[in-house]
Amino acid sequence: MSTVILACVLLVVATTVLHYEALRMLNAGLPRLPIPNRSKLIVVMLAAFAAHALEIGLYGASYCALAGPLGAGALNGAGSGASLSNCLYFSAETFTSLGYGDLIPQGPLRVLAGVEALNGLLLIGWTASFTYLCMERFWQGGPRGESSDSAGP
Repeated sequence: MSTVILACVLLVVATTVLHYEALRMLNAGLPRLPIPNRSKLIVVMLAAFAAHALEIGLYGASYCALAGPLGAGALNGAGSGASLSNCLYFSAETFTSLGYGDLIPQGPLRVLAGVEALNGLLLIGWTASFTYLCMERFWQGGPRGESSDSAGP
């Protein structure tokens, strides 16, 4: 159980730092991108998707390690087993709180699944907030309502 708790702490820290850095780089780089302001929102969405995919991957790899060689639980259900594809799938459905329930964690892995769901909820909320701020900033071109893709004055 202590291995799973340590994994939980490390994963929350790692995913938070990863997410912070992704949003920080976006915030710093978006104004300098030589594309129309409204197109910058596509960059925000793609970068956010990539950050979430990496975070899901970190959790998925942890499920594989914990359920496999470390023996800290198992994933049971349809297509049971701790294969990489099952672990990534389970991680994606847990991170997004989708929860189909076709794979079920057993043993201490249940703690990691709960932490991942909460962590995913917070990170997805953070992304939504950042995206909203970017929309306000770039949708109409900022506080004066200027848009780089509008024609005329």
